[in-house]
Amino acid sequence: MNQIIIDEIIKSGLKEDISYMDLATDLLIPADQRSQASLWAKETGIIAGIPVFQRVFQMLDSGFEFKVFVKEGDKVTKGQKILELCGATSPLLKGERLALNLLQRMSGIATTANAYARQVRQYPVKVVDTRKTTPNLRILEKYAVRMGGCYNHRFNLSDTMMIKDNHIQAVGSVSEALRLGRQHIPHTSKIEIEVKNLREFTEALKAGADIIMLDNMSLAEIEEAVRINADSRILEVSGGIHLENIEAYARTGIHIISVGALTHSSKSLDISLVID
Repeated sequence: MNQIIIDEIIKSGLKEDISYMDLATDLLIPADQRSQASLWAKETGIIAGIPVFQRVFQMLDSGFEFKVFVKEGDKVTKGQKILELCGATSPLLKGERLALNLLQRMSGIATTANAYARQVRQYPVKVVDTRKTTPNLRILEKYAVRMGGCYNHRFNLSDTMMIKDNHIQAVGSVSEALRLGRQHIPHTSKIEIEVKNLREFTEALKAGADIIMLDNMSLAEIEEAVRINADSRILEVSGGIHLENIEAYARTGIHIISVGALTHSSKSLDISLVID
């Protein structure tokens, strides 16, 4: 991950939470007091974000020491100790909430991603995220997706030309959108287009799309598209996909399954930090 961006996220979070002072900590805790604390998993899940958790405290005080017992992407169980940290009590208390918020959020996403990855592990398909992420936390959330065993779609609008339904509506047709895109796009970039039925799919195939997203299409339509495509283009499916039905989509022979729920609907993992 880009450490410059990570530090900006942390700095913004600390400014939001501390403002000009921490009334309780600054008035109750001596500046020279030191403490040791332990981080505990309160439920089973996948850990992601330990370096971010550590960085929160390091930005407040460079003297913190850590003893970490798990690796990124490891499964932890309820009651398992994740790490110990030792340092000045004041910055420990000031950074506690932000550090936990980020770690819990990232670990919750990794846990959800792991459930999806395990559901389709026997198929040659990749489950990917979307841009449906928390504003300003995308780099962390997409990292967490990878730690859970899934993959990333584009990070932002600059990564790939992705022509969606409203683009098609605005320019008039699938073919025209692809013609204009191919005319202007850099030679180093690919074009993905979203289609909603087999007619649009066939049009996109003939017009030379590199990647075709089958959006909210039925399983029967997806199977037919896979047959017609014959592995000539990368095919992606999206829309209405969840843990209970994802295996049915994987069985169609599709290449990519995009799931917005990896980031927009994940529940934070319950983790606590306790001063020993």
